[in-house]
Amino acid sequence: MNAKENNADAKYEGIIAGVDEAGRGPLAGPVIAAAVILNPDDLIEGLADSKKLTEKHRNFLAGQIKQRALSYSVAQANVEEIDRLNILQATMLAMQRAVAGLHRRPDKILIDGNRVPVLAISAEAVIKGDSKVKAISAASILAKVTRDAIMTEYHRQHPLFSFHIHKGYGTKLHIAELQNYGCTDIHRRSFQPVKSMLL
Repeated sequence: MNAKENNADAKYEGIIAGVDEAGRGPLAGPVIAAAVILNPDDLIEGLADSKKLTEKHRNFLAGQIKQRALSYSVAQANVEEIDRLNILQATMLAMQRAVAGLHRRPDKILIDGNRVPVLAISAEAVIKGDSKVKAISAASILAKVTRDAIMTEYHRQHPLFSFHIHKGYGTKLHIAELQNYGCTDIHRRSFQPVKSMLL
C-alpha cells in the first residue's frame, strides 16, 4: 500500500484523532478501544491495519506510536459491561472512554467502521478506515496489541485455556476447552455457545 492510499486523514484540517477497537467477536475478554493523534511532523512508517501485520511488527509499531504520537489513549469495556449492554454498545462505551483519555483535544475524530459513538467532538465513521487513515491504523495497532497482552495474562490466570493462542475467539481449540472445562469468569455469557453451555 502506498502512502497516498493510507493518507485519507490528510484531507481533514486541524488535529485528527483516529479511533478503532479490538475484540468485538471473541467469546471471552474485554473489548478494547484506542484513540491516537499522530504527529504530522514525525510520521511513523509502516502503519497499516493491525490484522495485516505480524505480531512482531505490531509490537514494534505500538512502541513507536506510544513514543512519537502527540497523544494516545487506550480504554476498555469489560465482560460484565458487554453482557449487560450488548457488544455494540460496549464497544461505543470503550471508544468514548478512549477519546476522553486523550491529553489533547482533537478537532475531528475518525472512527473505523460505520458507527459513531456519542461524542462532544465532531466525528465521522470511515469504512475500512484502519487501512485508509494512518491515525486509525495506529489506533487499531494499539488496541490489538493491548488486547493480546491482556489475553496472554488471562492464560496465566486460567492455564487450562489457551488464551495466549486463540485470544478468546471461537476457534475449535477454544470450543473444545469450553466443553472440557466449562466457562471462566472472563467468558461472555451473552455470547453463543457460552450462553447455551450455561443453561
